[in-house]
Amino acid sequence: MKICSLLPSGTEILFALGLGDQIIGITDLCDYPKETVHKRIVCRSKIDVNELSSEQVDEAMHNLLESGEGPFELDSNWLVDHLPDVILTQDLCYFCEIDASTVHEHVNNVPGMPNVVILNPKTLSEIFDSILQVGSACSQSRKAETLVNELKQRVQNIEDQFPDDLKRAKVFSLEGINPLVIGGHWIPDLLQRGGGRQTLFSPGSPAQRVDWQEVVNYAPEKLFIDLCSSDLNRHQREIPWLFNQPGWWDIPAVKSGEVYMIDHVYFSRPGPRIVKGLEITAELTHPDLFHGMVPANTVLKLDPYKARSVPISNIASCFHPYQSPCY
Repeated sequence: MKICSLLPSGTEILFALGLGDQIIGITDLCDYPKETVHKRIVCRSKIDVNELSSEQVDEAMHNLLESGEGPFELDSNWLVDHLPDVILTQDLCYFCEIDASTVHEHVNNVPGMPNVVILNPKTLSEIFDSILQVGSACSQSRKAETLVNELKQRVQNIEDQFPDDLKRAKVFSLEGINPLVIGGHWIPDLLQRGGGRQTLFSPGSPAQRVDWQEVVNYAPEKLFIDLCSSDLNRHQREIPWLFNQPGWWDIPAVKSGEVYMIDHVYFSRPGPRIVKGLEITAELTHPDLFHGMVPANTVLKLDPYKARSVPISNIASCFHPYQSPCY
């Protein structure tokens, strides 16, 4: 079978199901596992998020849309020449990955049209369903069921650790800075299942822009910064904007140093590693209950005392690699 994956989460699902050798095309955003480096890139973003700030990315995106262009470039000639049996795509976020309507425009009139599988999970449960969906489309239903059962067991292992009288810290997740975007879809699921309390947005809610004052008013005790499509280096470039906002130092999470920058791959990609995102969330929310859940070089934690004594331009130096506390 020849498979083309046009979204990173789909590529991760395929490799987890042992289908890596059947992948013939991916996007420039597909970077996990390391074997993806040998795959043909057939879809590229027109905006380099590694070089631009969030504000510049937002401006570039609007300019493309106003001109009638999409944010991604798909090699339609390659699709016709190689004609995959299955193409994985999505309709969840037009900005993050190429969408299904664009894919259909390229393949609708091709003889022997591929099976275009559209993945649109909005909750943790639906992420598991999408893994089963890929397994069914690629003749690996049994492997998909086994994988999903293993992932569900890891979720259950987390939830089983919570006592009936669990004190839930008020948590908040930021998926974008300048403009501010809250983590939607499955992120509220992770926050709640990870032992937090987040009452503003329910699981499945779309990501949406918020005003800074809404964050201040909510007064989170834990603040997670997991910027979509951004690694920790880009997080550190973006973080000074928050420290310049009125009321930043009044937020309980900031006062206590409970501000964390987290590698986005465990949160923004609805594939198997989303459960690792839940485990990370659980440890950061309840370090008294969980240890060893956070992979190295994944999370940076704020030092609030140092942060008060350095220029805003150097504030990223006040975030240090997270270490599990000893109890």
